[in-house]
Amino acid sequence: MVNNRWQRTLDVLSVIGPPLTVATALLVYFGWARTDAQAKAMGLDVSLFGYTVQDFILRSIQSLFQPLAWLVVIGLLWLMVDRLVSRLLGAARYRTLLRRAALVVLILGFAYAAVMWVAIVTQPERILLYAPFLIAAGLLVGAWGLSVHRRAADPAQRVLRATTPRSLERSLVFVLVTLLLFWGTSDYAQALGRGAAIDYQERSSLLPTAVVYSKERLAVTAPNVHEDSAGTDAEPLYRYTGLRLLVVSGGRIFLLNDGWTLAQGRVVVLRDDGSVRVEYGNASAN
Repeated sequence: MVNNRWQRTLDVLSVIGPPLTVATALLVYFGWARTDAQAKAMGLDVSLFGYTVQDFILRSIQSLFQPLAWLVVIGLLWLMVDRLVSRLLGAARYRTLLRRAALVVLILGFAYAAVMWVAIVTQPERILLYAPFLIAAGLLVGAWGLSVHRRAADPAQRVLRATTPRSLERSLVFVLVTLLLFWGTSDYAQALGRGAAIDYQERSSLLPTAVVYSKERLAVTAPNVHEDSAGTDAEPLYRYTGLRLLVVSGGRIFLLNDGWTLAQGRVVVLRDDGSVRVEYGNASAN
């Protein structure tokens, strides 16, 4: 029996792909989802940054840390409760009570998942951040209640029902819960990206200062950016102040103007090819 289960697991993995490949693909996707939401909130496209696969993986860690931590904690609590229930099922005097309680848990779990699903379907324009996680929780609670209800049945009934194949039922629940967790984590990553854009608006003064020197006039028209002449007529040199460093990536330098906001701020993009010289400073020193 154990060997058959392992064989089925290996067959599924051979179809989906090696665990490391799947994990890497998920990390890249969630990192991309977070960065894409942040870029759109700032009026940019994620392709402008030229991020690599490694960059997306690093940016996905924050998106996955809390969901994975909660998943582990909830899984441990569920194992403790399930072991306690299994011990109580060993005593015949508790089976009837547990069977009734399991029926209530079953109904409440599936009903809760259905209500949350209806809330999402009827309000497609509204983002319910944790709704996919809550639907998955409802399904798992309902499925666990169904399992306990079956385990609490009389021995004769258990033998009769054991002949009914349940692998398809478990597979469907597993696939549905996996999709919901994927959906919820994607929404959470996008929310973090939008939050990061808002954070830049509220804390742009804490970003490193940037002073740009260029032999050619850049004609930067962003608010609070000042152009000064730092050269001579023979060797012109233009200096631009009032800028903050956002990120250097993909052969480009991304700068924000002082007092940058989502509504009126500008993102200044310069080529990082030596055509300009940029001096960075500590924001706290100003």
